[in-house]
Amino acid sequence: MRRAPATVDSLSMTASAAAVASVRDVSKTFGARKALNGVSVEVGAGEMVALIGPSGSGKSTLLRSITGLQSIDGGKGVIEVFGEVVQKNGRTTGQCRSARQKLGMIFQQFNLVGRLSLFSNVMLGALGRIPGWQGLLGVWPSADKQKAMAALHRVGVADYAAQRANTLSGGQQQRGAIARALVQGAKAILADEPVASLDPVSARKVMELLVELNKRDGLGVIVTLHQVDYAIRYCDRVIALKAGKIVYDGPSTGLDTKQLIDIYGPEFEDAFWEAKA
Repeated sequence: MRRAPATVDSLSMTASAAAVASVRDVSKTFGARKALNGVSVEVGAGEMVALIGPSGSGKSTLLRSITGLQSIDGGKGVIEVFGEVVQKNGRTTGQCRSARQKLGMIFQQFNLVGRLSLFSNVMLGALGRIPGWQGLLGVWPSADKQKAMAALHRVGVADYAAQRANTLSGGQQQRGAIARALVQGAKAILADEPVASLDPVSARKVMELLVELNKRDGLGVIVTLHQVDYAIRYCDRVIALKAGKIVYDGPSTGLDTKQLIDIYGPEFEDAFWEAKA
């Protein structure tokens, strides 16, 4: 990746001393199924955490609940983001919007507007701090334009700034989504299966970029992954869910064959050894 210009330093974030997310006794029910069942967990500022588990284990539901995009069940469950209460008693609070602005969300399908240029998509990260009419008309402050180009340089796709998003590769679009989070001024990045749709080379580049933002900028990162080898390779801490409950929370190096078989079943054993190879 090319070194970013000096102006990118303005994008560096100092994470708050408050936890990125504090989840206490949270449940979420879909019909007769408990997607989350009394989950309690805290992710500190500056941590790089992977959420793993089989399909339907609750990892994406947990991530979306932290942002307030998914409501939680009523009761005593509480979710805080950087010390602000996002959800309580099954409802989002008045602090939800403020808290959400501190989180950069990265989705599996990139969540870019395909007909807009990559630059315009990245500029959308500035919408939370300018009048709505300016965003509607594309009248962007010059400082935000500079931030957008600095962010595109930072993630290695500045050469594609003028290109329509839907003409770019998946890896290029995903790096554009990360650039948008930088322009937003996010203190943490929450990524839901960000590499699931990418080829292995692009997937590694995206994961390496998330690690760089975590280590160099101090951004907290919470990422859901199906690829357990990526969780072990790139994340310091792993939280594993199964049937809506946390069954492992500790260092990625602490995962052993028995624990992974408990999480995924015996068919995982061969994949685990491939990941460790």
